[in-house]
Amino acid sequence: MKIATYNVNGINGRLSVLMRWLEEDAPDIVCLQELKSPNDRFPRAELERAGYGAVWHGQKSWNGVAILAKGVVPLLTRRGLPGDPDDAHARYIEAAIDGMLVGCLYLPNGNPAPGAKFDYKLRWFQRLKTYGAELIALDIPALLVGDYNVMPTDLDVYAPERWRDDALFHPEVRKAYADLVAQGWTDAIRHMHPNERIYTFWKYWRNSFERDAGLRIDHLLLSPIVASWLTSASVRRRPRSWDHTSDHAPVMIEIEPPTD
Repeated sequence: MKIATYNVNGINGRLSVLMRWLEEDAPDIVCLQELKSPNDRFPRAELERAGYGAVWHGQKSWNGVAILAKGVVPLLTRRGLPGDPDDAHARYIEAAIDGMLVGCLYLPNGNPAPGAKFDYKLRWFQRLKTYGAELIALDIPALLVGDYNVMPTDLDVYAPERWRDDALFHPEVRKAYADLVAQGWTDAIRHMHPNERIYTFWKYWRNSFERDAGLRIDHLLLSPIVASWLTSASVRRRPRSWDHTSDHAPVMIEIEPPTD
């Protein structure tokens, strides 16, 4: 089974890129971020024609998350991260698929730091840690997948010295990510590639992709049960080289769940 995450940076404007990648890599489950689309403009019909059912949590011009599943409609279990009923940002959606609970998230950017946006990011991260601990305690097959807007270590950024004060690399944010993982989650890419520089995002300017001046900010965290099924994890770099593409590349894992 193939499970992927992809920040599409505008689903309607880059729908042809998404469709091309879905046909090329044929993932079974996909978590999408930064839809930048209200709910009524989500391209449900186009995705269904491509063979994917979907649930989504949209927002005009900003944010937005969705979960796709090949051949089935995911069973929606949650829209919105618990812990703040006044948070109107479309940043979390969750569904049950093939006996697994899949949480798709788009964590706040947080810049500039310090500031109100950075404080919101830390509060959102705290809510995620609280909910993540609840999922781990359930001892079920679960995944927390998406754009975390965090480079966990120096290995995850092309020039660490330039990012020390950025909200994506701030010590408080990296500690929050480390604390989340320490609950029992497995960072799939880092688990399979412990010493490699691997990036998932490259800015559009200064030939960042061509120079491989990137960041690893898109992560798949697996509960212990799912981690035991993990067979591969990779960044699918080809779509980042296509015309009119996202500044992120898809990240995909392969798992082998037991047949029962």
